[in-house]
Amino acid sequence: MSVPALHRPALSVVPNRPEERVVDADVYRSVFRRHAAGVVVITADAGYGPVGFTATSLVSISLLPPLVSFAIATSASSWPTVSTATSLVINFLSADQHAIAGRFATSGIDRFAEPTRWSRLASGEPVLDEAPSYLRAQVEHRFAVGDHYLVVARLATHTERREHEPLLYHDGNYAKAHHV
Repeated sequence: MSVPALHRPALSVVPNRPEERVVDADVYRSVFRRHAAGVVVITADAGYGPVGFTATSLVSISLLPPLVSFAIATSASSWPTVSTATSLVINFLSADQHAIAGRFATSGIDRFAEPTRWSRLASGEPVLDEAPSYLRAQVEHRFAVGDHYLVVARLATHTERREHEPLLYHDGNYAKAHHV
């Protein structure tokens, strides 16, 4: 009795399959430019005056306790303050606040000078007066990761001043969400 030959399907080739590329700095930037992200401005003061920077790396990481994380470059002008601050404010931006996002993404300027409107919370942290909502948080951890630090913060309070459409960053530009 003969054993039938096993049938093996032929390997199929996906037509026009793009070639895989090593992820270098240029590929990394290109990939993440196309990943839409919410835009916030993180502000802090460790006793030497307010600092702030635009971030698109805010991530919710835990419900109990309520924790978020964000990344900041070791070369960022705000890093020395964030490296020692015990608390900070995460200012959410609305879809029409491109100018604020751009201002806090610009290096070499006084980001808190006019036309920026800001004040201090009763607990001392700087907050943007025009932010439609914000979170006040206590810094819990700072982890060195590559050329950045990953900061983990425990959320303490939330203030919502008004409902808003979020400001997004996509493909190198600020944008608003398109609802389907």
